[in-house]
Amino acid sequence: MLLHDTALVYGRYLRQSLRSRFALLFGVLTPLLYLLFFGPLLTGLPLGGRGTSWQVLVPGLLLQLGLLGALFAGFTVIVEKGQGVEERMRVTPVSRLALLLGRVLRDATVFVFQAVLLVLAALAMGLRAPAGGVLIGFAFVALLTLSLASLSYALGMKVASPQEFGPLINAVSMPSMLLSGLVLPMTLAPGWLDVLSHFVPFRYLVDAVRDAYVGRYTSAHMLWGVLVAVASAVGAVTVGTRVFRRAGA
Repeated sequence: MLLHDTALVYGRYLRQSLRSRFALLFGVLTPLLYLLFFGPLLTGLPLGGRGTSWQVLVPGLLLQLGLLGALFAGFTVIVEKGQGVEERMRVTPVSRLALLLGRVLRDATVFVFQAVLLVLAALAMGLRAPAGGVLIGFAFVALLTLSLASLSYALGMKVASPQEFGPLINAVSMPSMLLSGLVLPMTLAPGWLDVLSHFVPFRYLVDAVRDAYVGRYTSAHMLWGVLVAVASAVGAVTVGTRVFRRAGA
């Protein structure tokens, strides 16, 4: 029953995404601009990490793609609440968990697809990374999307308008981007800033994907990255499901 309901919700929202092909491709534009205009500036610079500058930059851009896209996913719930769509869906016998899972799995599909486009562009510009590391990077994008999209949808169910939602998301996204070392490794930062960044969960995912891109699959960074990513996804889906169930009570 859960799998059937999830597939129905997933299919509904995936079809919506496929009908909006411009938006599907536009989502990868910001990381692609970083890649095209910022990447060449880092070529040959000592970035304090293993591998080339592309192996440092591209993992961060992949997770930036998931971070920014998934955090703002909750806007669609606010719109649907205003149109009465959410209310009509809640009176159906569809599982509340499926209402959330269908959405976040659609988001994961979209952002992994965009991540593939980004990596293909990076390969054309000079990125060289093991295939296993590239696939691990896609898996981290999917897990990050599951986590942040679940929390974003939960927040969207709680707030009344986009005017409330936007500032809250911006308050989370900006510090997260700056302190997780998405563009440059935090090892280049002053000591106090490097210490502070360890309290930001995204830092562990970035370090793990950078290790994957140089073929270090059994490092401490990889272990911590997997633990944080899986724990965050499970916790976020649990929170999101509770919010959806209470909203339908």
